[in-house]
Amino acid sequence: MAILNYYKLYDDVHEPHFATEGSACFDLHCHLIQNNPVTIYEMDNKKVLRLTQVYNDEDGVQLAINPADRVLVPTGLIFNIPDGHSVRLHTRSSISLKKGLIMPNSEGIIDSDYYHQAFVMLYNSSADEVRISHGERIAQGELIKNYQHEIEETKNIPEQKTTRVGGFGSTGVN
Repeated sequence: MAILNYYKLYDDVHEPHFATEGSACFDLHCHLIQNNPVTIYEMDNKKVLRLTQVYNDEDGVQLAINPADRVLVPTGLIFNIPDGHSVRLHTRSSISLKKGLIMPNSEGIIDSDYYHQAFVMLYNSSADEVRISHGERIAQGELIKNYQHEIEETKNIPEQKTTRVGGFGSTGVN
């Protein structure tokens, strides 16, 4: 069995964990420090730094994400990914449904030779400002064994292998 080691950059970092015995992925939490800058790309692709802050005492340190913002949310973790593996990040269903936050690249991939803090890229697809709180679960991760293969050019155009008809976006004629 492969082991995914992690290093906590701060004492109060939430450790990655499987929520239930049947969980396919482990949960990742955001790590926000009051008045710390977080990298955001706004709707016009302008890169800005936005400070985290306390909006009310109940929710603690939060980050405001405007509609169409893309943000690199810190986790406070550095993974030591075993050779021949990668970590795949997926959006949590509840954060997408309830807050409109999705991963703009659909899936994050952390290679085994990446040795910096892990970030989760989120996009606010809602029409409203959304806030995430320090320690909130923001993504799911899974350790994947990479299948090594070669990539070669062929001089022969691929031929139809099944009864499928149609091109891109089509799996049938109905």
